[in-house]
Amino acid sequence: MMGNRRTSTGEAATKLVLTMFRANGLLLDAGDLLGTDEGLTSARWQVLGAIALAERPLTVPQIARRMGLTRQSVHATVNRLVRDGLLQLSPNMDHRRSPLVCLTASGKAKYEAIDARQAVWINRLTRGLGRADIETAERVLVELCRRLEAEGEDRSQTAQEEGSVRRHRGP
Repeated sequence: MMGNRRTSTGEAATKLVLTMFRANGLLLDAGDLLGTDEGLTSARWQVLGAIALAERPLTVPQIARRMGLTRQSVHATVNRLVRDGLLQLSPNMDHRRSPLVCLTASGKAKYEAIDARQAVWINRLTRGLGRADIETAERVLVELCRRLEAEGEDRSQTAQEEGSVRRHRGP
């Protein structure tokens, strides 16, 4: 059966995915270390970063989508960051049940401190690597993310349609 065998591109992509899984774990560990002095974990840093980089308040679902995280995990992290005084919630005129998440002055200061530490770390980490290679890797990862998101949306739409058909048919 040829249909269930990987093409050479599929083999290369499988190796890439396995390497990304490993890199993800290593990056989370590195993020935890970089955030230690600020009392931040990688998860907390990701949430602060999503808001800081957006340069505007975001809702929990927006943060989750931007960072590729679940709404539930972002919601829990946001609650902890609000409790710690690093974030605040503001009313959202467009959606009453989804408040806007904003950095406090303390949250902005912590993000800026860890961002400065990250700049030194990333420059050291990438020393000797070519910018063009890094940009190519980023383009490939962006495209894979785009395709995975589209595939997830397709699966969700199919599941909704199948659920609708079952509801209309009755028991």
